[in-house]
Amino acid sequence: MARMLFVNTYVNDVVAAKEFFGALGFTFNDQFSDDSTICMVVNELTCVMLMTPDRFQGFIADEMCDTATAREALLCISADTRDDVDRIVETALERGGTKWMEPQDHGFMYGRAFRDPDNHVWEVMWMDPAVAAGEAPAEAATAG
Repeated sequence: MARMLFVNTYVNDVVAAKEFFGALGFTFNDQFSDDSTICMVVNELTCVMLMTPDRFQGFIADEMCDTATAREALLCISADTRDDVDRIVETALERGGTKWMEPQDHGFMYGRAFRDPDNHVWEVMWMDPAVAAGEAPAEAATAG
């Protein structure tokens, strides 16, 4: 059986978070969602649990990170193409996200990042499928 991953973090408004991430193309599992938590589906084995601060605090024994001034994690999702990277990040920026760091373009790998409305950093990355499979980069991916 494949191992699943559940990332847990907090957001100030679960309704607004659902609207924001829904606009980026994510879906939600209502079976694991309620008024204080939404379950954002990344794929069949990965979910991000977005909770109200009070709900999240109930799961931890220490303080929550102030995402306005510090990073608790860098969340990175893959995209199918370079254009998808740009589309996802531009949609995030249009929906209230903010720019974070400069784009990284290594030819065979391209990424950009944004902060969501709760200041969590999300990186969006595309990698040449040949490189991901351990092969040499495809010609088109290495051309400038």
